[in-house]
Amino acid sequence: MSAALVLFDDRTARDWMPLALTRPAGELRFGASTLRERAERVFGLPCLGHLAAPHLRGFDEPGAPPVLEREALPADRDLVFLSSRAVVDRLPRALHGSGRPTIVRVAGEPCGWFAPAGAPRPPAAFLDEPARHAPDDLPTESLDGEILERPWHLITGNAKRVAADIVAQFGDRRDSVAAGVHVLGDAPLVIGEGAEVEPGAVIDLREGPVWLDAGARVAAFTRLAGPAYIGPASLVLGGHLAAVSIGPRCKIRGEVADTVVLGYSNKAHDGFIGHAYLGCWVNLGAMTTNSDLKNNYGSVRVWTPSGEMDTGEVKLGCLLGDHVKTAIGTFLTTGTLIGAGSNIFGASPPKYVPPFTWGTGKDAGAYALEKFLQTAEIVMARRDVKLTDGQRALLRAAWHHGRGDG
Repeated sequence: MSAALVLFDDRTARDWMPLALTRPAGELRFGASTLRERAERVFGLPCLGHLAAPHLRGFDEPGAPPVLEREALPADRDLVFLSSRAVVDRLPRALHGSGRPTIVRVAGEPCGWFAPAGAPRPPAAFLDEPARHAPDDLPTESLDGEILERPWHLITGNAKRVAADIVAQFGDRRDSVAAGVHVLGDAPLVIGEGAEVEPGAVIDLREGPVWLDAGARVAAFTRLAGPAYIGPASLVLGGHLAAVSIGPRCKIRGEVADTVVLGYSNKAHDGFIGHAYLGCWVNLGAMTTNSDLKNNYGSVRVWTPSGEMDTGEVKLGCLLGDHVKTAIGTFLTTGTLIGAGSNIFGASPPKYVPPFTWGTGKDAGAYALEKFLQTAEIVMARRDVKLTDGQRALLRAAWHHGRGDG
C-alpha cells in the first residue's frame, strides 16, 4: 500500500482553545490552506487521519479525514506521523521508502516520526510530547519550516504564510480582471475558476499577492489588499480587507485586517475585526467590533487553559470558537476569547467566555445542549451542509467536555 500522513495533536495543540474543543488542530487554517492541506501538498501524501483528543472522534467535515485511534492504524503501510503544529516549507526528498524508522525535525525540534510498514509505531509518550520523548538512537531528517506554539501564532504569522503559499503554488502568475477593476502593485494575482471581481473594486498588490479561489466574488466598493486569500464560493460584500485568509462559503463585509476566518462564517455587516481568528459557523451581528490594541500600547494578555498569559503581542484582537454567535452591537475588548458554541448578547462580554455560554455577564448560563444542536442544524442547512450523526456526537461530547462534566 502507498504511504500516508497521520497528523497528531500533541499536548500543546490540545490546549489551543477555543479552537481545539471542536476540531483537530490540523484542520485549522493558516495562510492559504489548512495545516493538513499544506502538509499533504509538501509531503505529496494523503492524510489518513488525525490523532487527537478522545472527544473529537466524531469529527466529520466534508473533504477532511477523520479522527482515528492509534491502535487502529494499519500496520502494513508506511506512515509519516507529523505534529499538527509543524509547518514544513519544503521536502528535499521523500521520507518514505528508506525502510528505516526516522525522527523528523522542523526548525531543529523533533515533531515527526517515519514508521515503515511492519515497524513499531511511535509510542504514546512521543505523540504527547515529541520534543521530550524523541529517542536518540534513530536517524534524523531535518526540514525547513516552523513550529507553532500558541493559537494566536495562527494570526500573527498568517499574512507572511499567505504570501508564501500563493508563491509556492503559482509563482508569479498574474491573471487579468474585468474592466473597471483597479489593480495596484505588481505582486501575483490568482483568479480561480468562476471567481469574479466586480467593476469598482480595488485590488491592492503592493504589500503582497491575492488569490481568489474558485467561485469567490468580490463586490464593487471593496478594497482588498494583499497578502490575501479568499476561499471557494466566499463573498466579499464591500469594505476594506487587508492581510486576510478567508475560508470557504463565507460572507464578509466591513473592515477586516490581519484576520483568519476558518469557513462557513458570516460577517455580513459593518464593524471592525482585526488581528482575530474566527472558527467555522460563526455569525457576527451588525456592528460587532473588536479592539486589537490596548490604550497603553502594552502587550495583550489572553486566557489559556493554564491561566492568563502575556502573548508578547501589541496587536491581538479576538479568538472565537466554532458556532459562536454575537448580537448586534457587540464590542469585544483586546484579547477576548469566546468558547465554541456560545451565543453572546450584551454590549461587552468579559475577556473570557466559557464554551457553550448563553448570554453575557451575571445572567450568563449554559446554552442548553438540545437547543444549541437545533440551531446548529438550521444554520448548517442554510449552506447545504448536513449536521451528521458523527458531528452531532462530537458536539455533544464537546458540550460536556467544555462545560466541565466530561
